[in-house]
Amino acid sequence: MRDFLQHFAFQHPWWLLSLLLIPPLLFLKNIQGSESSIDFPSLSILSSVGTRPRELSGAFSPLFLALALLACGLAMARPQWRDILTTRSASGIDILVALDVSESMKTDDFYEDNTSGTFRRKKQRVTAAKEVIERFIQQRPDDRIGLIAFGARPYSVCPVTLDHSWLVNRLKELGVGDLDSNGTAIGSAIAAATTRLNSRDAKSKVIVLVTDGASNSGPLNPLQAARATAPLGVRVYTIAIGTAEGRLDPANIAQSRQEYDAATLREIARITDGEFFEASTMESLRETFANIDKLEKSDARSASVIDARELYLWFLGAAFLLAFLSLSSFALVPLPAP
Repeated sequence: MRDFLQHFAFQHPWWLLSLLLIPPLLFLKNIQGSESSIDFPSLSILSSVGTRPRELSGAFSPLFLALALLACGLAMARPQWRDILTTRSASGIDILVALDVSESMKTDDFYEDNTSGTFRRKKQRVTAAKEVIERFIQQRPDDRIGLIAFGARPYSVCPVTLDHSWLVNRLKELGVGDLDSNGTAIGSAIAAATTRLNSRDAKSKVIVLVTDGASNSGPLNPLQAARATAPLGVRVYTIAIGTAEGRLDPANIAQSRQEYDAATLREIARITDGEFFEASTMESLRETFANIDKLEKSDARSASVIDARELYLWFLGAAFLLAFLSLSSFALVPLPAP
């Protein structure tokens, strides 16, 4: 039924208002007119005139006439079966998300209240980041987005694509331990992301770097990578999650003490004309991605082509048929004479 409503439509729907005339016409047919009579001196005169009147003659005529008017009204409204073809052009913004999946991202220091607010549920940093990144992807359907994961080295999870369903599936499958997670190679991650974006023809190229640690792995220094990235017109938004002290609860020694380098991340953003954000809660993490969403405005265009097949001829044919049946209903077989 839903699919039918998506395809069936009227070109001139205001003609449907004419259908409101049908009930009054059916009502008027039952109103008795003025009575008239002719006096005959003898019934024998009437018997010589002809056969008895047909008592069922025209019994179905009002029904057929009403249906004919209904079909006429629908035909005038121009019913159509439409196939809508929508073409969408990308916005020209290429975004590559670089997500830290080092061992420290398993720290469960993020909390989220349930809908009723009765209790708080712990989340690992990587889980919180993936949930917010997924929402960010879904809110930008016209942007080409890719994903790189990095620990001690970077790894391409998904190339820059408009197929966001596939991208989200790859994001969900990603976890800490899928690659060498004993280290944080921020410089290598920026270089790998820049290499993938530099080969593309886009008006705007963006890297969103999400990490909870300082760079301690890889051959490339993060600032060196940023200086090489800036001339290529690639902006880097750096997001530090967790706390600079490494643990939200210093008394909880079970949480790894992995500190992020706020000064370096801020300098990376400055060099590449991006911005630096810090997020220690689910609310601040969502707000961070919302701010990036506002900063990088999409300018996509879409066009729709409607292939319409006219159906009014079917209704017009039905109207003629019903009108014919309305007239022919007077020719019903007469009742036998007594």
